[in-house]
Amino acid sequence: MKKPQDKGVDKGLYFLFTLAVVVLGWVIAALNTAIAYVALGMDVIPIVTGFIGCLVFVIVLRFLHHAWWLAFLSVVPAFFVLVGSVEYAPEAALENRGVRETVRISSDSAAADGGSRHRFTLVGPSGELKETLNYDGGHPKWSVGERIEVVRDPDRVVPMEERSDVNASGQLGALVMGVVGWTGIALLAGRRGFVRRRAGRRPAFEDVD
Repeated sequence: MKKPQDKGVDKGLYFLFTLAVVVLGWVIAALNTAIAYVALGMDVIPIVTGFIGCLVFVIVLRFLHHAWWLAFLSVVPAFFVLVGSVEYAPEAALENRGVRETVRISSDSAAADGGSRHRFTLVGPSGELKETLNYDGGHPKWSVGERIEVVRDPDRVVPMEERSDVNASGQLGALVMGVVGWTGIALLAGRRGFVRRRAGRRPAFEDVD
């Protein structure tokens, strides 16, 4: 049976709708990165706002595409957007204002209780540091007696990290890669969504066409 066609779909308006979805993706990424800067040291805030933003983009993309599969596919770049926007701000803060120091690990709090919450006490050139290097989980890569280079925030807003783990450019690259992925998927969704609506095709959860 031939499906009814919707000839009333305006191509120009649909193109503007597509561009609006593309811009929405950029705004979500930029806004969540700004929130991460404002809420330095409180990662839960940009994680929650970023998750909500990514969910909004997925829903809007479904309406643009008039089907589900591209919306599901957009979850992959959404992961990069979320991680990049949350992690870039603290990494950049450490790179810009962090104090680099070579220290020796003098003790591990987990050695006493056998737990998985490691709080490494560090000794630098000026004596024992007030801040500890933290690791939650089994088999930490550091051990007592080891000398490492760390970067610590003089304001103690951002947790201290080992120098080799600070990579703001990598997090920015992940963020950009996610936005580029969203942009490509949104443009494809706009093209296919217009065709689907003109042909009168109805969305279905199992539709992978």
